[in-house]
Amino acid sequence: MKYYSADYIMPISSDPIKDGVVAIDDEGRIDAIGKREDFPTIDLQSYRGILMPGMINTHCHLELSHMKGMCPTGTTLIPFITNVVKLRDFDAEIIQDKIAEEDRNMWQSGIQAVGDISNKVDTAAQKKISPISYYTFVEMFDFMQAAATDGTIEQYRNVFKDQAHEGGNKRSFVPHAPYSVSEGLFDFINRTNPDNATISIHNQETLDEQLLFSDGSGRFPEFYKGFNVNLDNFSPSGKTSIHYALEQMHAKRKNIFVHNTLTSAEDIQAAHTWSENTYWATCPNANLYIENRLPYYRTFIDNDAKMTIGTDSIMSNWQLSIWEEIKTIKKLQSYVSLSDMLKWATLNGAEALGYQKSMGSLEVGKQPGLIHVDVEWQGEDTDITDAVSKRVC
Repeated sequence: MKYYSADYIMPISSDPIKDGVVAIDDEGRIDAIGKREDFPTIDLQSYRGILMPGMINTHCHLELSHMKGMCPTGTTLIPFITNVVKLRDFDAEIIQDKIAEEDRNMWQSGIQAVGDISNKVDTAAQKKISPISYYTFVEMFDFMQAAATDGTIEQYRNVFKDQAHEGGNKRSFVPHAPYSVSEGLFDFINRTNPDNATISIHNQETLDEQLLFSDGSGRFPEFYKGFNVNLDNFSPSGKTSIHYALEQMHAKRKNIFVHNTLTSAEDIQAAHTWSENTYWATCPNANLYIENRLPYYRTFIDNDAKMTIGTDSIMSNWQLSIWEEIKTIKKLQSYVSLSDMLKWATLNGAEALGYQKSMGSLEVGKQPGLIHVDVEWQGEDTDITDAVSKRVC
C-alpha cells in the first residue's frame, strides 16, 4: 500500500479534502481516503497542490498522430478534412511510432481513458498494450449515398473485428457526422450495437453543416463534388443538422455529441427531450485550431448539459492533454467554474464511456489513477495559468 497526500485531495464525487490522503494498493485500487490526521503513523508521499483522479478524453483521433503540424491553423473544417484525406497515408513504421508516442504522452499527462475514433486498424496494436483504457469508436460514413452503404458496412466490419476489446477496452460502430451518413447506414449502426454501447458523432462544428441542412447551401455540395459524389437525393430539412441525427440515432444508448461549436439552446433542449443519455464533448483547442472559435459554454451550463472534454487529434491540436483543454476554457471563458470543469474532465467522461464504476473519481474500490497538479488551491480563484498535470500512479 502507498499513501499519497496533498494540500487538497479532489475526489470529484465529494468536496475537496484539505490535507488529504489517498491510500492505493499495488493494483492501483483505492483502499482508503481521509485526512493526514487519520494516518498519524504512516509514511506519506506528499505533494504541493492537488491530487485528482485520472482524466477522461472523450474524443480523440489517435490514428492521425503522425500528422502533427501538417495542417495550418484557421483553415476551417472543410479544408482541414481535405488535408486529412490527402495527407494521412505514411510509412507504416512511422505511423506506429507516432501512435505509441502520443499514447505515452496522454498517459503521462494524466489521461486514464480515451474515446478514440478509428477509420483504420492502425491503433489496434498499441491499444492492446497501453495502460490507457480505450473505447474505440469505429467511425462510418458513406457520404449520404445509399448505393455506397453496403460496401461501407463490409469495409468497417473488418476494422471493427481487429479493434482491441479485451480488459478495459471497448468498441462500437458510430456515425461520423450528420452530413456524411445515410439513413441506411444509421440503421445498420442502430441494429448492430448492443443497448449498452456508447455512440459518438461529430456535431455542428462548422457553419457549412448548418447551411447544408437549412437550405442546401454552403460549401459541402462543392466539397462532395471533389470526391465525385453528388447530393441530388438530399433534401434540406429547414432545421439544424442535429435534428437529422436525433431522428436517426438510438435514444436509449449513451450518445456523445462532439464539438457543438454552433449548438444553440434550442438544439440542446431538443436533444435532452429526445434522450436523458445525452452527453456533449467539447474540444476547445481543436475548435480554435481549425475554426478559430469556441462553443458558448454558458448555453450548455444554463441547460444542465452533461459536458465532457476531448482533445481531437494531434493534427488539430498542439498537444493531447485534457488539463491543457481546461486551461484554454478558463482563459477564454473564465466564468466557467473550475470545479465544473474538473467534473467534465473526469466523472462525466467516465459516465459517458461507461467507465464510472472503475474511474472518474477518487472513491474506495475504484482504480482511477492519481494525478498531481502543482497549484495553490484557492477554489474558483485558483490560478491555473502555468499549471501542468502529471501522473503519480
